[in-house]
Amino acid sequence: MQTASGYDSGNIFAKIIRGEAPCFKVYEDQHTLAFMDIMPQVEGHTLVIPKFGASDLFSLPADDLAATMLTTQRVAAAVKEAFAAPGVMIAQLNGAAAGQTVFHLHFHILPRFNGIDLQMHVRGMGAKEVLAGHAERIRQLLESH
Repeated sequence: MQTASGYDSGNIFAKIIRGEAPCFKVYEDQHTLAFMDIMPQVEGHTLVIPKFGASDLFSLPADDLAATMLTTQRVAAAVKEAFAAPGVMIAQLNGAAAGQTVFHLHFHILPRFNGIDLQMHVRGMGAKEVLAGHAERIRQLLESH
């Protein structure tokens, strides 16, 4: 895995990319990986990360950023359809002051529904069987399109 200067390759997302930590995978290609957030704010909360080790938006090379955004767009469409959401929120935080807690660039995809408020971070872990089911719903849509 290539990394930017100053990147901590011991973070959980780097471990997921290397296969050292589990995830509920939704999509993977040469440059990106998408998987379920294990502390979901809403059903269907999915993360997209570049495989290049960059701690934030400012340290990711342009080609890798473009690939990550294309994956985010594709996965977000599948999440929206899989959860019959009227809207989708894409969130991306840079630095501790912005609320970033894992210092590997990542995009949050959150299905949105009227009348449901969100907080930026949830402290409870999602049930593994629920996350696995959500990942399967999204994967099926990605494979069918």
